[in-house]
Amino acid sequence: MKNPKPKKPLIYIWTGIGAGKTTSALGVALRQVAHKQKVIIIQFMKGRKDVGEYIIKDRLKPYYEIYQFGRKGWVNLKNPSKRDKKLAKEGFDFAIEIAKKKKPNLLILDEINLAAAIGLLDPKEVIERIDKEIPARTIVYMTGRYAPKEFIDRADYATEFVTLKQPKVIKAKKGIEY
Repeated sequence: MKNPKPKKPLIYIWTGIGAGKTTSALGVALRQVAHKQKVIIIQFMKGRKDVGEYIIKDRLKPYYEIYQFGRKGWVNLKNPSKRDKKLAKEGFDFAIEIAKKKKPNLLILDEINLAAAIGLLDPKEVIERIDKEIPARTIVYMTGRYAPKEFIDRADYATEFVTLKQPKVIKAKKGIEY
């Protein structure tokens, strides 16, 4: 007996205050590319072009695409700007449209959990649009701290990252943290 076709995309949540959420999602992206599967990454609240996942984009074509919807610098998590909210909305609208058009096997919505948690996006609207507009064959990875309850309730898989130990001062290392 064949498995029935899914009606909604599978959703994986990577959340928690520990490090490694984006890195884990990028590991799955690498696996997808190795199998010649289409991956699209939308990064919210990130605008740095010197990060490994952005630098590699041209070498992994045509299976890997990455788009950033953030500005340089940090978002004020307690009082995000109107510009940050506008960029998040543009990013999410773009994610929906490109997923409908290109039908990727994997859609990574990097830092969407945090974007929704701080009010840049409405969690209920995010879930409704994913379920209604993203092709059911597309797997959706959602990363970031503080995943809203709505995201976890809808997710097929949810994993929380917890740091058990780390140095007090960490200098970011090229190729490891960025």
